[in-house]
This record gives sequence, structure tokens and C-alpha cells, in this order.
Amino acid sequence: MIRSILAVTIRTLLVLVLSTLTAPDVRAQQSVLPTMEKITNYLPHMTVPDVQDLRTRSDMVIIPVASLEQHGLHLPIGTDYLNGVTRSQLIAQQADVLVAPILLPGQSPYHMGFEGTITLPSTLVQEVYVEAVKSLIHHGFKRFLILNAHGGNRAITTFIVDRINQETAGIAVDLGAVLGPFQDREAVAGDTEARPSERVLDRHGGTNETSTSMYLIPELVDMAAAINAELTLPDHLEAMLPEVVAGDPTALAVFLAEGLKDASTGKGTSSDEMSTTGVWGERDLSESTVERGRISTEVMVNAAVAFINRWNELRPPEVAVR
Repeated sequence: MIRSILAVTIRTLLVLVLSTLTAPDVRAQQSVLPTMEKITNYLPHMTVPDVQDLRTRSDMVIIPVASLEQHGLHLPIGTDYLNGVTRSQLIAQQADVLVAPILLPGQSPYHMGFEGTITLPSTLVQEVYVEAVKSLIHHGFKRFLILNAHGGNRAITTFIVDRINQETAGIAVDLGAVLGPFQDREAVAGDTEARPSERVLDRHGGTNETSTSMYLIPELVDMAAAINAELTLPDHLEAMLPEVVAGDPTALAVFLAEGLKDASTGKGTSSDEMSTTGVWGERDLSESTVERGRISTEVMVNAAVAFINRWNELRPPEVAVR
């Protein structure tokens, strides 16, 4: 009887051992995607207890407002979103604030001539952000830093900030508009000196965005595909271009009032009407550098942290008690 029991036990143990040795590694089989690391204070990665814990220290939220739009042949369509979120995450590693991305797309109708761009009406974009802020206010957050990561959202960002301040219990600022006094002037000067001295048009998808992306999202930048664009501007915009790149503020304001507008406006300035690649710039993309991206990122992040610290001095956070 005992021998029989022992024999069964041994057979059972052998089966278990063999099955363990031959079974696939469950962890290795969970996903073929790269391992994801949890980022501190990044809402999509947080649990309810994480948010509750943060509320005992902070009532502040950074919300990047970005886009899904073409960025030439060498940068991802999510450039604005990815860079905006990454900057926000870097800020949140030094200042105890919540990073809460809401939407990937923004207002980008003038890029619709290139595949992959997604655009939303300005009224819809601002409505979604205001409603999202109301949810965060419900959970005890009070102050909101709206980070515009796409130039075409400038008016939308202004309206979102105003609506939060006028219609809710929240308090909001446009982060980009308040950083000037906190920027490291020497670092800014160093960034300027790192750029080529020749003044040429260098805007959407150009060396600035490329350099920043090389620093923040290097795995997604394909410099082998970075082909310099051939630009065709309407004659009157071409004529004022020298004054624009020379820094004339009036020329720039007039230039941007017409440049990069939806094809339906008839202005002839949508990205595919003006650029062969979608890049709106004449500077050689090979002049982009990781170092330039690092400097501009660190200047922005450090200034944002300094502003947050000053805001906390002027108005201490309303935190939850546990």
C-alpha cells in the first residue's frame, strides 16, 4: 500500500517537474511589446491609491494640449503629443504635480493633405478639456497648468484657460505664457548660439522640432528619411519672408495670419500646397542636434519647476488629509 502511494507520489512529482521545465515563461509570453516602466505622477500609469496619495501633497495638474499631425517624412505623427507629454513628465519628476493628458489630436486642418493627420474642431477640443478639468476638480485638484504643445492650438489653449477660470472652481494658467521670467538667460543664449547664424524660415517640422525630438523621443526619429522640403509660398508671403526671418514682429504676425491655413480657405497655404514634405522650413534638417534639443528642453523644464515653486509660495496647495 505504502509502495503504491509512493509510486503515485513520485509519478505526480515527476509530472510537475517536467511540466515546470517545459512550460513557457508566462512573463515572457505576456506581450511582444517593449517593457513599460511606471512613471511617477503620470495619470495613465497611476492607481486610485496613487492619486489619493498625490492629493495629500499637491492640488496641481499639468495638461498638455497637442495634436496628431504630419511632421515631415522623418518625425512621427504624434510628435507634438509625445514631446508635450514627455516634457510634462520631466516637470513632474521635480515638482509634485499630476500629468493628465486628455486628447491626442488637436486642431490641424491645414495638415490634412498628408496621410495620418487627424484634426478636430476647435470648439470640440476646448469642450473636452474643460469637461476633463471638471472631473479632476471633482477629485480635489484645484490648479491647472495648460501646456500648449502645438502652435495651432494657441487660441484654443487661451480659451481653455479662460473657461476654467470663468466657469469652474479651478484656477488655470497658460504655462508657456508664464515661463519668461524663470528662464535661464545664459542657457537660452547658448541654445541660440548653437543654431546656424543664417536667418531662414525654420518652423513646422524643422530643426527645432527635430532637435527636441532627437532628445526626447530618439527611437522614433528617422534622420535617414529627413529630406529637405521644396517650398512654394504665395508671392506676397515670399516677398515678406526676409523681414519675417529678420525678426520683424509685424511681418511675422501678418505672415502667420495667412500661413498654414486650411485649403478650404483658398489662401493656398496648407502644408501640402507650400511644402513637398510637409516641413515648413528651409534650413537643412541635418543641422538638428541632440544637444540643442537637450538645452531647449532643460530650459523649459527648469523654468516650469521654478514657476510651480513660486506659485506654491504665493498660494499653498489645498491638499487632502488622510
